Amino acid sequence: MVTETDPYAPEGDVSDAIGASARDQIRAFVARIERLEEDKAAVMADMKEVYAEAKSMGFDVKVLRQVIRLRKQDRHERQEMEALLELYLGALGE
Repeated sequence: MVTETDPYAPEGDVSDAIGASARDQIRAFVARIERLEEDKAAVMADMKEVYAEAKSMGFDVKVLRQVIRLRKQDRHERQEMEALLELYLGALGE
């Protein structure tokens, strides 16, 4: 009779070092993280499609990405960064 083995089943003395409860918790954490990684990959694929659609409609994807990045920043932080950018560019005669 052939039995299917658990790929996460502990082997040898290692199983004795970690209690059953801890093993179950580790398995649960790994399973949750793996599901989240799958979700993350799906979201990234969706975002790629949205950027491709925007590009096909003539929008500049690089600028869209910058807009998204800037909107994540705190308004005060963004204004401070823009002021420093102007200062530095002014120092270069730009």
